[in-house]
Amino acid sequence: MFSAFSYREYRLYWLAGAFSNLGMWALIFGRLWLMHSLTESPLYLGLVTTASLAPVLAFSALGGVIADRVNRLRLVIVTRSCFAVIAIITGFLISMFWINPWQLLVLAGISGLLLAFDIPSRQAMLPKLVPRELLVNGIALYSLLFSGSAIIGPGFFAPLVHFGGIAGVFYIIGGSYVFTVLVMLLMDPELHHRDNLGYGFIEGLVGGMKYIKGNDLILTLIVVAVFFGTFGMAFETLIPKVASNLLAGGVDVYSSMLLWLGIGGLSGTAIIASFGNLKNSPVFLLISGAGFGVAIFLFAQISWFPGVAAMLWLTGGSMVVFMTVNNTLVQSLVRDEFRGRVMSIHQLSWGMTAVGGTCIGIAADWFGTGPAISIFGLVVSISTAGLMLRKLRDLQSIDIP
Repeated sequence: MFSAFSYREYRLYWLAGAFSNLGMWALIFGRLWLMHSLTESPLYLGLVTTASLAPVLAFSALGGVIADRVNRLRLVIVTRSCFAVIAIITGFLISMFWINPWQLLVLAGISGLLLAFDIPSRQAMLPKLVPRELLVNGIALYSLLFSGSAIIGPGFFAPLVHFGGIAGVFYIIGGSYVFTVLVMLLMDPELHHRDNLGYGFIEGLVGGMKYIKGNDLILTLIVVAVFFGTFGMAFETLIPKVASNLLAGGVDVYSSMLLWLGIGGLSGTAIIASFGNLKNSPVFLLISGAGFGVAIFLFAQISWFPGVAAMLWLTGGSMVVFMTVNNTLVQSLVRDEFRGRVMSIHQLSWGMTAVGGTCIGIAADWFGTGPAISIFGLVVSISTAGLMLRKLRDLQSIDIP
C-alpha cells in the first residue's frame, strides 16, 4: 500500500504536498467562509469560486506548454512562494479591517492565475518520481493528501476562527506554503530538467491539442472529468449556505460538514491505494462518478445532520475514487513529451468548477439552495454514466500496471 514511499524524491514530493494541500484546503474554504461573513449572497460565494478557478480555465493550456519547456520543479517552487505571499497579504487585510469582497475576489483571481501554471507542472512531475508499475500507488497516496487535509483542516478550522479569528487561518496558510517551498528545495532539480524541444508556444499549444484530438480515449477521459468538475464539485460552493440555512448552524456545523467530506475522501483513497493496480478501473470510474451525483442529490434532500454527514462521506469517497482513477488512466496513456500539455487540459475538470460555481450560485438565488444542488447532482450522474458507457469496452483494454 505504501510502495511509492521507498523512493526519496517521491517522499519529498509527498511531504511538500502535505503542507501545500493543507494550505490549499484552508485557502479555498477559508475564502468561502470569509465571503459568507462579508455578504450572505450565494452569488458572491459562486464568484469566489469563479475568481479562483476562471484563470485556470483561461490559462491552463498555456501553463501546460510551459510545463513541457521549463524545469517543472523550479516553476512549482516559484508558484508556491507566491501562494504564501498572497495568504499573508489576505491575513494582513483582515487584521487591519480593510478586507472587502472585491479585494477577496482579486486575490482569489491572482491565486487562480498561479494555479494555471502550477497544476500542469506538479501533475507532470509525478511519473518521474516512481517506476511505471507504481504509478497507480503514487497517485493514490498523493490523493491521500487531499482527503487527509480535508480531515485535519475541519478539526482546526473552527477552533482557529474562534481563537485567532479568520485572519489567523490565513497566516497559517502562508506558513504552510513556506514549509512547502523549503521541502521542495531539497529535491533534485536535474530530474525535472527539460531540453529545448525546438517549438514555440503557439506551435506547442497546437501540437498538444492535436495530440489530444487524435487520442479518442484521452479525449473521453478529459470530457467526462470536465463534466464532473462543472456539475459535481461545484456543490462545495454552497456548503456554507447549507450549514447556515438548511441546518441552522454556524462555523462549527460548517467545519463538521467539511470533516465528513474529508473522512469520505480518506476512505476512498484507502480503497484505491490498497488495490495496487486498477485492472477494473473503468468500472470504478463509472460507479464512482454516477454514485457521486446520486450522493449530492440525496445530500440536498436531508436536513437531519447524521443523514447529511453520511451523504458527505459517500460524496467525498466517490469524488476521490473518480478523480484518482481518471488521473491514473490519463497518465498511463499519455506520452511524456506531451504530459504537461495534456495534464493542463485535464485540469480543466477543476477549472470548470469556476463556471459551475457561478451557475450553482445563480441557481440557488433563483430556486433555492436545495433544488440547485439536486439539479446539479442529477446532471453529473447522467453525464458521467452516459459518457463512460460509450467507451467502457475500449477503456477496459488499456494496459494499466
